[in-house]
Amino acid sequence: MTNPFVRFAVITPARDEAAHIVHTIASMAAQTRLPVEWVIVDDGSTDATAEILATAAVRHPWIHVCRRSDRGRRLPGVGVMQAVSEGLRALNTRDWEFLVKLDADLSFEPDYFARCLKHFAADSRLGIGGGVVCHRSGDAVVAEGRGDPPFHVRGATKIYRQACWNDIGGFFAQTGWDTIDEVKANMLGWRTRTFAELRLMQHRVTGGAEGPWRDAIKNGRANYITGYHPAFMLCKCLRRFLRQPRSIAAAGLAWGYFGSYFRPVSRVPDADLIRYVREQQWRRLSFRSSLWE
Repeated sequence: MTNPFVRFAVITPARDEAAHIVHTIASMAAQTRLPVEWVIVDDGSTDATAEILATAAVRHPWIHVCRRSDRGRRLPGVGVMQAVSEGLRALNTRDWEFLVKLDADLSFEPDYFARCLKHFAADSRLGIGGGVVCHRSGDAVVAEGRGDPPFHVRGATKIYRQACWNDIGGFFAQTGWDTIDEVKANMLGWRTRTFAELRLMQHRVTGGAEGPWRDAIKNGRANYITGYHPAFMLCKCLRRFLRQPRSIAAAGLAWGYFGSYFRPVSRVPDADLIRYVREQQWRRLSFRSSLWE
């Protein structure tokens, strides 16, 4: 049985999410297990997001809103983590047991967090987890990241056990953060996984704000920052070429990754982590057991 007194805090970055965040607020307010605190960072919104958040904070005392100045544009990856970092600094609750990074365009069932916490209660070495992020395509509900490796938890909904969070040193505030945290956790002996039976509906497709080409470039750059091996990345691009839309996904990944060798892009400053990533990728390429199997 899940301890009803487990304390979890939530951080949500939001920029121009007036059309979507109402669903996220309604879903959170309906939870059977409420957070001790939910910090929502208004990342310079120019729509009605600020007004919606102000109303929500009055209705729910566990919602804490902070606002960043408008930088004039979205900044995928880096901008999100800057907002999350500010949310962490604004968090009043220090004795949380689990920390959640949650996007502002999601809706989910009232027992979502209660069921997530059951997974953590059942496995003391589970360090990072979260549900399956889905979106609607016509009349169908499509799960995102169907080709993701088994250790990956989508950045839109990630729950960190405090001990794991402390071990990995928190967020790496750069593009690629949502792979770096998981790989480092596994390197240190933690388990990370997606809870296949728990679904969240994302009202804007991942990467939809910047478009498929820019999203693919961003993902390729994130793979470079994480320390992916060039041979593994080449195989990944070739495999992605077989999917639709072929030219955008494969070319964007290749441009983002291989182009980073000729730009001022720095890899994660952790030689042990990069060595571990590449070892696991070589194991995968040689058909041996690995994180990527």
